[in-house]
Amino acid sequence: MLPPLVPDEVEADELAPRADCVADSAGGLTFDLADLGLPGAAYLLLRLRDRQPHGAPARETRLPLTPAADGRLRAVLPSSVQLAEGRWDVYVDHGDAAPRRLSPGVNDLRSLVDRMPSGTRPHTAVRIPYATKHGNLTVRAWHRAPHAEAGELLISGAELTVRGRLFGVPFSPRAHAELRERTGTAAPRRVEVTVTGADFGLTVAYAALTGGPGTWDLWLLPQGTGGPAARVARLLDDVADKKPIFTYPEVRTGTVAVGPYYTRDNDLALRVTPTV
Repeated sequence: MLPPLVPDEVEADELAPRADCVADSAGGLTFDLADLGLPGAAYLLLRLRDRQPHGAPARETRLPLTPAADGRLRAVLPSSVQLAEGRWDVYVDHGDAAPRRLSPGVNDLRSLVDRMPSGTRPHTAVRIPYATKHGNLTVRAWHRAPHAEAGELLISGAELTVRGRLFGVPFSPRAHAELRERTGTAAPRRVEVTVTGADFGLTVAYAALTGGPGTWDLWLLPQGTGGPAARVARLLDDVADKKPIFTYPEVRTGTVAVGPYYTRDNDLALRVTPTV
């Protein structure tokens, strides 16, 4: 077992094998790479990148690499195999040698664009392969039950309107949303929702957040207080990291500025910052 490490902190090996990846609309991934020509069984290894206590085993998923067309090897990660939320670094594991980090080849993610799950499952699984800033192959995974997918965001005056769709559970008449201050130092703010089938809409008045600087996370409570809560997020596309790509203006109200943004986990939040 390799010791815990964070492979993305080192530059990719220029000679690292490259893996092509195809995503399907159900949340599965297929990896293809050149046959390394070594004897014995080969595996695709996914290792969850997290900082565990020293000596603790890393969380891993091993997928057999089997011969495919044109002398290549193939591994399949079906949607039925659950991955914990986080970033999974990808290796090829062959024989007694240490696993080798893979580099990204061609990622075919067309099926993820405007993906719309059937809604028959209690959870929504999302896996997006991407190239890290150091040139390595990593899979960003989410597992939400239920899931509230953010769609259109509209800023009008000092209000934010969010439209989206719920997956995994039905709405009840007690449905509403909450803004929760991330540090827990302020009471949650209730936000009313409108519901049409699985679709929802809500409007956040920035005036409700002017008590001081802070970060407010947006949650949907489809069956009211005491029922399941779903973090409002934008996951169902091919963009692994929304934060630097989807940007929205701030609006000044009183002595603070308020604006929405997507976190590193692609969850929707509002940031309140002082202006004076």
